[in-house]
Amino acid sequence: MGGPEGYISLVSVWTANAQAGYHLWELTVFHPILMWKEINWRNLNLRDLERGVDILVATPGRLVDLLERARVSLQMIRYLALDEADRMLDMGFEPQIRKIVEQMDMPPQGVRQTMLFSATFPKEIQKLASDFLSNYVFLAVGRVGSSTDLIVQRVEFVHDTDKRSHLMDLLHAQRANGVHGKQYLTLVFVETKKGADSLEHWLCMNGFPATTIHGDRTQQEREQALRSFKSGVTPILVATDVAARGLDIPHVAHVVNFDLPNDIDDYVHRIGRTGRAGKTGLATAFFNDNNSSLAKALSELMQEANQEVPAWLSRYAARSPYVGRNRRSGGGGRFGGRDFRRDASFNRGGTDYYSGGNSSTGYGTAGGYGGGYGSGVTSAWD
Repeated sequence: MGGPEGYISLVSVWTANAQAGYHLWELTVFHPILMWKEINWRNLNLRDLERGVDILVATPGRLVDLLERARVSLQMIRYLALDEADRMLDMGFEPQIRKIVEQMDMPPQGVRQTMLFSATFPKEIQKLASDFLSNYVFLAVGRVGSSTDLIVQRVEFVHDTDKRSHLMDLLHAQRANGVHGKQYLTLVFVETKKGADSLEHWLCMNGFPATTIHGDRTQQEREQALRSFKSGVTPILVATDVAARGLDIPHVAHVVNFDLPNDIDDYVHRIGRTGRAGKTGLATAFFNDNNSSLAKALSELMQEANQEVPAWLSRYAARSPYVGRNRRSGGGGRFGGRDFRRDASFNRGGTDYYSGGNSSTGYGTAGGYGGGYGSGVTSAWD
């Protein structure tokens, strides 16, 4: 039993990330509790749970475990939030989410309020997510699935053998432009955990303090790495895609895609670690022949965000098939920035999904995009 009316909120997150829960402690007077695998939940968290909580933050697997063992009930839930909902439903969590929402004692649609959050929402994931919603509103803030004018994007052609030296040049230039000798916070994305550890070691050996976040590090190690990065003790964070979502780190001036992802959605989430809350940021990507399949999607994304597209990238895009989309999105339009119920092909079945007056789309401007950003963006290097 929790909350002023005896109601409880459930926030389901796709990865074991303490940051969401810590922000709740800072921002609310309610009592949140966090549940995931690496916490000593058998002792501390279950005792807290028995005393009553207002907000439960949990990964799907841990929550299913607690439900099956009858250690928690969802019958008082009135607010359900899925953070990074597209990734959660696309990464194999769908059966667990369905079990939590449809097979346990959670109140049905219409009784609870359900909210799904993500910067990208491909059409196929929207269709899947609609199973958990009722007469819902699709609200687009800014350019869903895209970037903003606040992030200056640069794509540079760099062979794999030259990436380290090129990164070193960027970091030297960035250090020279630092304020009072303090280096800007830089987030470097790589493809593999082994590559992250290797690059971190190489940077430290060359006078650039760095730390890492990836799937082989424990939750405690990840939290220590984040604290070290945020404080500027290690102003360079080398990470895999585990850090591409869910992290809100102020003052990240530069995101470097040392290894570009295979999926344009992942690129969007990566560069979204900078240029947050109205601040400007810089995103640099190292591109070579191994990334040719991403060229068309990357070029279109940059054009949409009013970025300068190198001529050589346009040539790659012209001869490249459009395959840089999420595997379930089908290469749909505008990175899932449009309510799929508006598609003519979807409505041919004869069902009017806009009857009744309450099912609306929260678009701020024509074409499915709200907001807007001013011109004259200053680079993080300036």
